[in-house]
Amino acid sequence: MIILGVILIVVGVIASIPVLYSIGIALAVIGIILAVLGNTGKAIGGRAHWY
Repeated sequence: MIILGVILIVVGVIASIPVLYSIGIALAVIGIILAVLGNTGKAIGGRAHWY
């Protein structure tokens, strides 16, 4: 999710499409939050690991 977010940010900046830029930021932030929570050992949404 983080990688997809970064790709959308780059494409949004290069193609000057602000919607892609905004979606990319949202995906990257959500991916980072899930990665941090997963590394702390907390179950997220009833699952112990997110792959």
